[in-house]
Amino acid sequence: MVYCVDCRSLYRSVWAVLITNSVSLMEKYSSQIDVSVSTEPRPIDQGHVYVRAQQGRWQRLRRHIGAILMLCFLLGPWLRWNGQQALLLDLAEQRFHLFGITIWPQDLTLLAWVLMAAACGLFFITVFLGRVWCGYLCPQTVWTFWFIWVEEKLEGSANKRRQLHKAPWNLNKLWRTGGKHLVWLLISLLSGFTFVAYFVPAAALASDLVHFSAGMLSSFWVAFFAICTYLNAGWMRTIMCTHMCPYSRFQSAMFDKDTYSVSYDAKRGERRGPRARNTDAAALGLGDCIDCNLCVQVCPTGIDIRDGLQYECINCGACADACDQTMTQMGSVTGLIRYASERQLEGGKTRLLRPKLVGYGIMLLLMLGILVYATASRVPMGLDVQRDRNQLFRETTEGWVENTYLLKLSNRTQQPQDYRVSVTGMDALRWTGPETVTVQAGEIVNLSISLAADPALLQNTLQAITFVASNDQLHVQADSQFFSSNR
Repeated sequence: MVYCVDCRSLYRSVWAVLITNSVSLMEKYSSQIDVSVSTEPRPIDQGHVYVRAQQGRWQRLRRHIGAILMLCFLLGPWLRWNGQQALLLDLAEQRFHLFGITIWPQDLTLLAWVLMAAACGLFFITVFLGRVWCGYLCPQTVWTFWFIWVEEKLEGSANKRRQLHKAPWNLNKLWRTGGKHLVWLLISLLSGFTFVAYFVPAAALASDLVHFSAGMLSSFWVAFFAICTYLNAGWMRTIMCTHMCPYSRFQSAMFDKDTYSVSYDAKRGERRGPRARNTDAAALGLGDCIDCNLCVQVCPTGIDIRDGLQYECINCGACADACDQTMTQMGSVTGLIRYASERQLEGGKTRLLRPKLVGYGIMLLLMLGILVYATASRVPMGLDVQRDRNQLFRETTEGWVENTYLLKLSNRTQQPQDYRVSVTGMDALRWTGPETVTVQAGEIVNLSISLAADPALLQNTLQAITFVASNDQLHVQADSQFFSSNR
């Protein structure tokens, strides 16, 4: 942020607009959102969504996936491979270590193929299953539900949290609210440290932080990502999904009538209304929906799925679990809210094979194929040949023609390598310089080589030659030229 009067005014104006829009959105939904029945307080108070805890098959699946992803994230920097950190994006040394593979700047085309394959995969999944990425895999969702779990443990259920937040400050509110924020901060610091540990050796970073000897740059990024985690998952939460994430905006371009998404079966559910268990709803002119509003209470974005497809929906399935629970208690068939396509809700059959889905699938397979080929054809060593720029050739005291070359040998593996260096393309060349060299992991070695030839055996003033570097597993070559006089 630039600290000047104009910039401050602009910053405040932007935030005023954002807050005004947020409040108008909250007011828009306030008329259709209840906690348990219509006479109880709304689940959205002053922009805060009080999410009710929910059990069910989709929530179990979401929690298991979130736990696995979080475990992978936390353990990733501590994995070892051949005595070093297995996952290390070393920006200072300009190389990425991915288990047994070292990626150099000249290999960054691999990163481009990875990103394109990931984009095609996201589009493919969205066309097929809607925003399941947002509901089950997105880091924002995983951290948000983690923070909500801490909130439930320390402050209680949704109704208790609402009452606690409205209550005056006392010892009970102080320790519960303070404890919640303390745990949030500890989780955020752990997250910030773990994220930075993917770019800085984890063991060294942990030791430096414990002994308060970490550099300013590392300390800044740990604190920066910790603050971002605390604000995003603790305070902003689904505001990131509904107002900042571009994915929710362009998802409609990928949806079609056969896309599976969390949907309310209006034909079966309407007209809504409360009734006793095992009551003949048809005789009362009612549908299966008893208007309990549990689907609204458990929604992390505070929307009513019964209003139809909305961009705020992250497809987490919490409303489907809540509705199935209610239908079971009422003795009705489950699935009033379920993962279904628009065509299925209209009474048709979902088409799995359709042009958009097939097109994204072909693109995904193509990108994965190119990525696999590029990775498999990558040579983990490099040879670059540079001629002496001061002179094309010179004559030795014996009258031979001599050319000088600088060979740059790079070892892109994670172990030291012994290379044999030779030249092909001309006969009777006299080699001056080392013919074997040991290159350490990730290092580049320069070799100064001279080649001399008897002028009586030279037929042309310019002849093509090839330098070869190899060992038992690797082989690489580079082309060059041998210059001589016009005689």
